[in-house]
Amino acid sequence: MASRLNPYISFKDNARAAMEFYREVFGGELRLNTFGELGDASAPGADLIMHSQLDTPSGFTLMGSDTPPGMEHQPGGNISVSLSGDETDGASLREYWAKLSNSGTVVMPFAKQVWGDEFGMCTDQFGVTWMVNVTAG
Repeated sequence: MASRLNPYISFKDNARAAMEFYREVFGGELRLNTFGELGDASAPGADLIMHSQLDTPSGFTLMGSDTPPGMEHQPGGNISVSLSGDETDGASLREYWAKLSNSGTVVMPFAKQVWGDEFGMCTDQFGVTWMVNVTAG
């Protein structure tokens, strides 16, 4: 297996909802493991997600987890997830944009930009910033 670089997103008690949302956006197979499944099932936070992985038909892998009980959740403002491709992937990328931005906040509307590509930026309902770019042909 070749090395891969995957986004791994930390959430505060809503990783299950976030990862299920991303499965609706991107499709694919979602695996979820709770803290209770991998430890003490009666401990506080046992139903929270210790690790999740979404493998999509497009070849994307997105991972995430809830911040463990007792640890501080520090959401990052210095990272965005970028989805990009050319017009052969344009329909899929536009659909991802529509779903991600629908219940979030549009930072930059998806439109043709001065550099010639279609591009948009949004922050989804879980606080994750996404950049979507369709390269001009």
